[in-house]
Amino acid sequence: MLEHDVLVRVVVGVLVALVVCGTVPATAVAQTNGQTGGTVVVEEGETVDTLEAFGGSVVVRGTVTGDVSAVGGDVRIERTGEVGGNLEAAGGSVTIAGTVGGDVEVGAGSLTVTESGTVGGTLMAGVGSATIDGTLESDAEIGAETIRLGETAAIAGDLRYDGDLQGNTDAVAGEIQEDASLGVDVAPTIHPFASWLFAAYVLAVNLLLGAVLLALFPRFSDGVADRVAAGPLRSGLVGLGVFVGVPVILIALAITVVGIPLSLIGGFVFGLLLWIGTIYGRFAVAAVLLSLLGVGNRWLALVLGLVAGALLSRLPIPVVGEAINLVVLLLGLGALVRGLVGNWRSARNRDQQRPAGPDRDEPTAD
Repeated sequence: MLEHDVLVRVVVGVLVALVVCGTVPATAVAQTNGQTGGTVVVEEGETVDTLEAFGGSVVVRGTVTGDVSAVGGDVRIERTGEVGGNLEAAGGSVTIAGTVGGDVEVGAGSLTVTESGTVGGTLMAGVGSATIDGTLESDAEIGAETIRLGETAAIAGDLRYDGDLQGNTDAVAGEIQEDASLGVDVAPTIHPFASWLFAAYVLAVNLLLGAVLLALFPRFSDGVADRVAAGPLRSGLVGLGVFVGVPVILIALAITVVGIPLSLIGGFVFGLLLWIGTIYGRFAVAAVLLSLLGVGNRWLALVLGLVAGALLSRLPIPVVGEAINLVVLLLGLGALVRGLVGNWRSARNRDQQRPAGPDRDEPTAD
C-alpha cells in the first residue's frame, strides 16, 4: 500500500516538473538543432547551421546560416536575427523584423514584415492577415483576408494576391495581379516535420517517466512484466474492464452534483493510469520478447518498447499501429491494476494478521 502511495506522489511530481520544464526557454546550442519547449531561442551573438523548432514561441535573435523550420504560437525573426537560407513557418503569428536570405513560406494567423525586415527570396504566404512594411527583394504570393502595404514597403518583383489589398500599391515594382484561385498552403511541408518532432518529444517524456518507474519500483515493474508473460489473456481482460468500466463510473458520478468533483479527480487519476499503463505495457511486451532471446535487461526493454510503440504510431497504415498499441495498453493497464490490487490485498492481510494492541505479547524485562 505504501508503494502505491509513493508511486502516485512520484508520478504527480514528475508531471509538475514536466509542465515547469515546458515553460522554460530552450536555447539552441547545437550546430544543427531540433528543439522543443515553451520558448526556443537562438540568442543574439549565437550562430547555428540550421534550426528545426517546435514550441510555444520560436525566436531568432542570432544567426542561422542555413534553413529554419519553425512551428509555434509565435515565430519571430528579430531585428538582430539573420537567416541565411529559407524560412518555413507555421503558427499563430509570424514576424520578420530581421533578414531572411532565401525563400519564405508561411501558414499563420498573421504575417508581419516590419520596416527593418528583409526577405531575399520569394515570399509565399497563406495567412489571415498580412502586413508588409519592409523589403521583399523578389516576388510575393499572398493569400489573405486583408493585405496591407505600408509606406515603407518595397517589393522588387511581382505581387500575386488573393484578398483585400490595401495601402501603398506603388511599393510594387513589378506587376500586381489578383488571382482568386491563389491559396498558398505550406501545411504539407510543415506538418511532417511538426508531427515527427512532437512524436520525439512524447517519446522523451515517456522515457523519463519509464526510467522513474523502473528506478524507484524495480520489483513492481518486473512483476508487471511477469504478469503479462504468465497471463496475457487475464491481464488483457482486466485492462479492457478498467478501460471501459472506469469512464462509465465517472460519467455516472458526473450526473450528480455531489459527484462532479469526484468525477474530475477520477478523470485525472484515470488519465494518469492510462499513461503509466501504456509505458508498462510497452516495457512488458518488450521484456517478454527479449526473454525469448535470453536477454533480461529491463532498461533495454524499456527503450526498445517505447521506441517501437512510437514507430508503430507512425505506420503508413495508422489503424494497424493504433490497434497494436491499444492491445499493448490493455495488457499493461491490466497488469498494472492487478499489481496494485495484489499489493493492497497483501497489506490488508498483514494488518488483519497482526494482533491487536492488548493481545500482543508484552516485552519482558531483562
